[in-house]
Amino acid sequence: MKELNNKELLNVSGGAFNITSTLLNALIRGSSIFLETGRSLGSSIRRALMGCSCKL
Repeated sequence: MKELNNKELLNVSGGAFNITSTLLNALIRGSSIFLETGRSLGSSIRRALMGCSCKL
C-alpha cells in the first residue's frame, strides 16, 4: 500500500452519495406530509360517500 503525502490527501474524494442530515430530514418530512395529505383526502372521500358527517 502506498503512503500519500498531504498534497495527495487533499485531492482524495470518495463515496458514491453525499447524504447530509438536512437532506434526510427534508425527505422524511416530505414523505410524512404526503402521507398525511392522503389520509385526510381518504377520510373526506369516505365521509362524503357514506354520509357520515357532523351536522352543525
